[in-house]
Amino acid sequence: MPAPTPAPYLAAAVQFEPVLGDVEGNMEALLRLCEEAAAAGAKLIVLPEMATTGYCWQDREEVAPIVEPIPGPTTEAFTAFCARHDCWVVVGMPEVVEDSTVYYNSAALIGPEGVAGIYRKTHAFISEPKWAKDGDLGLPVFETPLGRIGIAICMDAAYPETTRIPALRGADIIAFPTNWLSEKAPSPSWWARAVESGVYLIAANRYGVERGVQFDGGSCIIEPDGAIHASLDTGDGVVLARVDVARARHKQPEGCPVNLLAARQTGAYGTLTLNTHLWNPLEFHGLYGHRPLPEGRVSRVAAAQFEPRGGNAGGNLAAIAAALAGNPGIDLLVTPEYSLSGRPATPEQAAAWAEPVPGPATEALTAIAGATGAHVVAGLIERDGKDLYDTVVLVGPSGPVGMYRAVHLDDAAAAWATPGREFPTFDIPAGRIGLLAGTDALFPEAGRALALAGADAIAVAAGLPWPGVRPWGATAIPMPPHIEAGATEDHFHLLRERSRENNTYVLYANAPSAGGWSGVFSAGPEDVPREDALVAGDGPGVAVGRIDTTNLAGSRYATNPVRAKDLVRMRMPIWYDPLQAPAGSWVIGAVVDEEEWE
Repeated sequence: MPAPTPAPYLAAAVQFEPVLGDVEGNMEALLRLCEEAAAAGAKLIVLPEMATTGYCWQDREEVAPIVEPIPGPTTEAFTAFCARHDCWVVVGMPEVVEDSTVYYNSAALIGPEGVAGIYRKTHAFISEPKWAKDGDLGLPVFETPLGRIGIAICMDAAYPETTRIPALRGADIIAFPTNWLSEKAPSPSWWARAVESGVYLIAANRYGVERGVQFDGGSCIIEPDGAIHASLDTGDGVVLARVDVARARHKQPEGCPVNLLAARQTGAYGTLTLNTHLWNPLEFHGLYGHRPLPEGRVSRVAAAQFEPRGGNAGGNLAAIAAALAGNPGIDLLVTPEYSLSGRPATPEQAAAWAEPVPGPATEALTAIAGATGAHVVAGLIERDGKDLYDTVVLVGPSGPVGMYRAVHLDDAAAAWATPGREFPTFDIPAGRIGLLAGTDALFPEAGRALALAGADAIAVAAGLPWPGVRPWGATAIPMPPHIEAGATEDHFHLLRERSRENNTYVLYANAPSAGGWSGVFSAGPEDVPREDALVAGDGPGVAVGRIDTTNLAGSRYATNPVRAKDLVRMRMPIWYDPLQAPAGSWVIGAVVDEEEWE
């Protein structure tokens, strides 16, 4: 019988700057901060990554004197604390497996009766391989009186899989000990992990400088709808916020057009457990002479933001032609969802406005493409026999190159449309292009499937009203020169995160009525300025950017980040099977018990 849903309670994220190697002093300070949180009423307290020891260890020999088993002295001290206050603590620490010399970057979940779970960091940052083994416990979820708790550690948040799988297993909360750096925090990556699966994310970060490394602070508690009501920019302290587990179990926050888990389409996710970038992608994607990546080049691209008119193909085509005429030399233009047909309000409208592909609208679009030499991505209602689809087409000067039928349908489209079954890519001079409709952007599986297929760019034809773009204020933490430390209007933009996590360009054309903020998001490395272009706000406009797929001259290896896809290559698909399990299977609601993690 399922456990009852817990009543709302206070949770705490503790921000703390440890002293490298001073376990005793760090423990005293952490327990003081935990006492402060408990005195305020916190029932779940999350501490930073490697909070007891500091982070920047140069090798195994240096860290060896302070690693300890779980359970061990540190967890015993926190067990006593939890017993006194009837609360739970997640603490990040270096772990050694008893009777071995195997070390992990770990987090322990501790309750009044002792250790209730262990998580070992799955996705290593650059420093862990100096001393720690990759985690071997998978992505568990732990049933507690406070709800179902999953854990992710720092770099894990760069990978949607790390929080998606716990969410599929029923997690209400992701406890997130981190030592995040080189970015104004709260990081947009943290935000993405919370909103895409509708979970609370309790982010406990450190701040300060250790061995020349500047950490970001910004500890916070992110709600399932993306709201942040409490955060701490810098300094030691406690962030408190209310957790209502019932909200995390309702997977369609206000304004969200679809249930974030129930609308997944696992039949289309067949490649998500593959690791397609282990080998040189310039060779892998052309293996056996089949579909080598297009020759590298620099292309001028754009995303047009305008309101498609219902049942007015002529007016919509004129808007597309105007976007190209006003920005000559465009190689690839992306336009909003239903940009040819208009968005239907009823199934009857959908049926009336539908047409085949190819058909009158795509023929007219071909003429526009032919006159400008551009390729154009546009959306329409497609009729194929008795079935209707929310379809995105890619049309070039010679006609349709390909089309994509939306796999993830919002609730309105589900009343009349049949979902698509796959995520195809198409090769044009600008590169390998994947196509998505707006609601697909809410599902990390969609962009990931295209990245694994070698997509250089993902063109998203959208009318997506949620989760919206979120501003954030200035930080006092010193940032690298290419990072904006001041207040920003677009600190969190979900489509920018889809670009970052997949090492792809994203061309996002959103309708003004859905909130706008269309843009071209770059795929460069994190240590250089981004080359994004945005239509700020919900007015009409065109964002113009570029796609660069060139390789270093003379190199047989991929030297361009969009082709090398380093972040994608470092995925850990050995743990990703639940992504492909059918809805309603053992995955949904599966919770790891004590025997499994031991």
